[in-house]
Amino acid sequence: MKDRYRIYSKYLKEKYGEKVYKLPLNLPLTCPNRDGAAGVGGCSFCADVGAGFESLENTLSVKEQLEKNMDYIRRRYKANKFIAYFQNYTNTYMELDKFREYMNKALIEDIVEISVSTRPDAINDEYLKILKDIESKGVNISIELGLQTVNYHTLKNINRGHTLAELIDAVIRIKKYGFETTVHLILNLPNDNMDDIIENAKVLSALKVDGVKLHSLYIAKGTKMACEYQNKEIEIIELEEYVKRVCVFLQYISKDIVIHRLIGRAPEEDTLFCNWNTSWWKIKDMIDEYMDNKDIYQGDKCDYLNGKSVKKFV
Repeated sequence: MKDRYRIYSKYLKEKYGEKVYKLPLNLPLTCPNRDGAAGVGGCSFCADVGAGFESLENTLSVKEQLEKNMDYIRRRYKANKFIAYFQNYTNTYMELDKFREYMNKALIEDIVEISVSTRPDAINDEYLKILKDIESKGVNISIELGLQTVNYHTLKNINRGHTLAELIDAVIRIKKYGFETTVHLILNLPNDNMDDIIENAKVLSALKVDGVKLHSLYIAKGTKMACEYQNKEIEIIELEEYVKRVCVFLQYISKDIVIHRLIGRAPEEDTLFCNWNTSWWKIKDMIDEYMDNKDIYQGDKCDYLNGKSVKKFV
């Protein structure tokens, strides 16, 4: 049966000829949004550990983290190919020589791709040139950009520290080097509505990004948003509304874009709210069921590019 959206794991299998596993790496760094006088206190939803809930300690070297994770995945899944995923915080927010050193340390046997997670305002040509040199040593390069929403009012409200313009610049710049680009979105940020969800899809389709990673908002303990949540200053949409938003987003996103994830997750003990106390796989099943019942496919409503108003004349 035809898939209703373009699934990341299947895309990797087509690209590399077998199943490929992504190994998270955790470096001892921060991000410009949290970095003392240079920053503005960090995003309101971001915990002290960043996004590295599932990562190993950053006291381990890149090679140690990779080998430890590879050993576990090999024994459990008999895997042969891996992606070194520099995941936590902003992995280009460091001196160029240090960045080059970390990237080179990921060039070990059976690593077929290096994926670098960063912010739209923290990538420029000098870092991209280093990655182009790394690519010449026999690995593919992909870059993940945390955007969260195209709504610049919401970006300001969550103290994101950049606007949509930086995302547009980053995607255009990265494409000049031929690297795959994936953008992260949170589809249930406070004050975002369905119009914002649709615009997310439209902007990313127009930019021709390669992948999208969807997250649901979780409220991490100790964050500014946790205080807002406890004081009832913000509201979280219902699970059914999140499911609907994901499905509408998929209808409007280009069918060529790979869907890396439909929902995020975080440890229960570290959060005040996460996924409506529902397992991520059950929510995924709800999304799949909704799409089946409505007979929805990715790209169904992606009819707005290439001069929609004059298509009747050509």
